[in-house]
Amino acid sequence: MGTVRLIEYSGKYKEQLSAFHLPEKQLEFTSMPLEKIHNQHISDNTAHVLIVEDEEPVGYFALEDGEKLHKYSENEQARLLTSFSIDSGRQGKGLAKKGLRLLPAFVRDHLPGVDEVVLGVNKRNTAAISLYLKTGFEDEGEEYVGPKGPQHVLHLKV
Repeated sequence: MGTVRLIEYSGKYKEQLSAFHLPEKQLEFTSMPLEKIHNQHISDNTAHVLIVEDEEPVGYFALEDGEKLHKYSENEQARLLTSFSIDSGRQGKGLAKKGLRLLPAFVRDHLPGVDEVVLGVNKRNTAAISLYLKTGFEDEGEEYVGPKGPQHVLHLKV
């Protein structure tokens, strides 16, 4: 396995991300990277983050602030992790775990002042819940009922 890093999205990865594939079952819980990157309803301050292995994007997530964050946290120094995904051809290789373990250092380096990452994960998405808990997120017993059902709210201190 090659070197895994987190980097901010730039247009040079657009073509590679257009070939990104996710199974229908996963699209119930996330969105395609380019759809999220070009979504005009998210904050301009959103950090679009790629998980790259040897310079090839293998995963994506967004770190949002603003109105959506406030549904999950009252912490003004937090960011909301959304749209986490790993390209279907690269799943099962530990890339999600490696990428998430790099998250605290990435936040400290790229988002000064941010001291926490929060996320909502659908209670039916047991694989994702397990992944987040293994990579340092904590379940403080909070729940958010979203349009796709109840979600665990998980916290990662950075």
